[in-house]
Amino acid sequence: MNEIGAAFIAQSRYYLATDYLPKIERSLALLNEEQIWWRSNPQSNSIGNLLLHLSGNVRQWIVVGLGGATDTRDRDAEFAQRNAIPRDELIGRLKQTLHEADETLAALDPARLLEKVRIQGLEVSVLEAILHVVEHFSMHAGQIIYITKLLSASDLHFYDL
Repeated sequence: MNEIGAAFIAQSRYYLATDYLPKIERSLALLNEEQIWWRSNPQSNSIGNLLLHLSGNVRQWIVVGLGGATDTRDRDAEFAQRNAIPRDELIGRLKQTLHEADETLAALDPARLLEKVRIQGLEVSVLEAILHVVEHFSMHAGQIIYITKLLSASDLHFYDL
């Protein structure tokens, strides 16, 4: 079981830092600051909001929920942000959060995967928490990619990475 657990953790780390992050970075490189904060309508999120949200979610679920760091997240503020935060600051925050999450996952004992933890008021297993973060990150990365393609009319050449 520990071998399967270690493989699950390793693959989760790969998706977050080595697969999804470069796709987001490539997307942001094609956009100007105004496009990063563009929203199709008041009910939709900008890429900037999604980046803040991804940083908050990964930190709360992995760094805090599994690693024991202090929770300072203000989830509503991630979506309420309207003043443009520069691209470099946004990607810097996300990279720092992913670095902290990667360190947390690297130190995680696979034997803990079925252990229950409480995150956002929910009781979930460590495995569920990791899976939630990976699938949640994937979903929002897909939204960022879609918005980028919509605004830039560009092929993002992901298979050139």
